[in-house]
Amino acid sequence: MTSFDELAGGATHWRDGEPVYDRGDTVCVIGAGGTGLAAIKNLREAGFGVDCYERETGVGGGWNWRHDRSPVYASTHLISSKPFTQFPDFPMPDDWPDYPHHSQLLTYFERYADHFSLREHIWFGTDVSRVEPADDPDGGPPRWDVTVRGSRGGAPRTMRYAAVVAANGHNWSPKMPEYEGLAEFRGKVIHASQYKDAAQLRGRKVLVVGAGNSGCDIAVEAAQQAAKCWHSTRRGYWYAPKYALGKPADQVNDRILAMRLPFRLRQWLLQRTIAMTVGDLTRFGLKAPDHGLLEMHPLVNSQLPYYLGHGGITPLPDIKRFERTEVVLSDGRTVEPDLVVFATGYLPNFDFLAPELLSTDATGRPRLALQMLSRTHPTLAVAGLLQPDSGVFTLAHWQTVFIAQWLRVLDASPARAQALWAKLRQDGDRRFTAGKVTDSTRHWFEVSHFVYLQELEKSLHELEAVR
Repeated sequence: MTSFDELAGGATHWRDGEPVYDRGDTVCVIGAGGTGLAAIKNLREAGFGVDCYERETGVGGGWNWRHDRSPVYASTHLISSKPFTQFPDFPMPDDWPDYPHHSQLLTYFERYADHFSLREHIWFGTDVSRVEPADDPDGGPPRWDVTVRGSRGGAPRTMRYAAVVAANGHNWSPKMPEYEGLAEFRGKVIHASQYKDAAQLRGRKVLVVGAGNSGCDIAVEAAQQAAKCWHSTRRGYWYAPKYALGKPADQVNDRILAMRLPFRLRQWLLQRTIAMTVGDLTRFGLKAPDHGLLEMHPLVNSQLPYYLGHGGITPLPDIKRFERTEVVLSDGRTVEPDLVVFATGYLPNFDFLAPELLSTDATGRPRLALQMLSRTHPTLAVAGLLQPDSGVFTLAHWQTVFIAQWLRVLDASPARAQALWAKLRQDGDRRFTAGKVTDSTRHWFEVSHFVYLQELEKSLHELEAVR
């Protein structure tokens, strides 16, 4: 790869007294996880030059377990099966399991990067500290000044790009709850992002807080390794098995989706399937769901009911407060854990972008057209900011195909592109789900893969029409 000096060339602009190096029509991609790799590949195939900046030393993003900041733990497996995880143009090996291990997914990304010769476009060990719009002197769409520096230090450099695709993921900033007395609690407290393997649980009295997929996984491991496991949840949930009718559950769901049944009928069919496979978990002390299936992000765990039934996991209600050595629950009971694991999710973090560039609202949620385009700057996109009911990378592939084609149309037919952009912005608050979804931070980016793929296909056809 060329050096930074060769890449930058001579300064062609100045900003706040600092040099800015113009990269012409090159597109900047931020992050070399699965989505970032798809962005590089699809932008290159559309004819763009690409510079990708990745703060770590390898590809894979959060799935690269070799990096300390990765949130994956030793036993992590996918909860989406292979067909709903892989890129459409690069299938996973036939001899891999239905639900690959996280190390296999990293291997898959590394093979993808090598197969499409993507590494030569990636600057590893490079942080992006700031992304700011810059006026195009020719009156075209805004360009972007991207300030970068080495992850281990060094002088910052600012490059000017035709467009920016942020693919930095949204599972990097842990969301920690606030409870009365937590600061005085004498036990150990960690977020699920700090959990790496079952050795951290061995022999301990563990309280897992949160019923996301990570929380369920950690509760199962605590049932196997800890002296005691409690699992605190605020509400009741639908717990889906990984297999239904002998096949991966997401594949069964997709076949039901293909029938184009009314939403309520499909919801009833899936709830009956769970009733027959998982059963009524309220008999173990869990709350009954206060919502219908498909109205919250699915919880996929076949082992949780097993350990509930065998007494390995004791379900608890929400926490009221912490005291020095015990936790007081909302029903007045108390427990005395020596390790508390908050599996309470993550918040998106785009600290290199001013919030208004993503139309971020008062709650911190970005408001994007088609869940990926800035509503104020047509050359700024965010890829992979999705929480689908199945795997994300198939959707990320088609998102980045759209982004690449969108940028091409924006350059070739700006007037027509602006008309389409106005339409997309009008639909900016649309939720791409089959039914009503619970309003919470966990569901900010919730999409039905079926509904969202249909919308992407429709939008790609509209792009073709204006080319």
